[in-house]
Amino acid sequence: MSSSPAPGLPHVDAVTPAVLVLPGPVSRGELPRLCDEVRALLEAGRAGVVVCDVGGLGPPGLAVVDLLARLELTARRAGGRIRLRDPDPALHALLDLVGLRFETEGQPEQREPPLGVEEAVEPGDAAV
Repeated sequence: MSSSPAPGLPHVDAVTPAVLVLPGPVSRGELPRLCDEVRALLEAGRAGVVVCDVGGLGPPGLAVVDLLARLELTARRAGGRIRLRDPDPALHALLDLVGLRFETEGQPEQREPPLGVEEAVEPGDAAV
């Protein structure tokens, strides 16, 4: 008697991160509730990441920077991190200005180029 293995990849388990939608302007009073939500989502999921949809936050300001910094700190304390979805380009600029780096959905990480990618060769360059 023999049995054949199940089709597909039996040892691969896709893990989808939880999503937290941040609505329009967030008041300081809502901050503890949002931090609790990030903590609960990290504890319930296995991804170690909570995706924060920031598309509805409106124009970025220091209150948004403070909110994101506190959510990231909460996530780090819970053993995870947050990833931004649909950030405004001005928010990226403001976060860079204050020295905060967040991973963004759909944006490649700043690492080495993928294997097989070659730089352009100028005529007269020495062979390597």
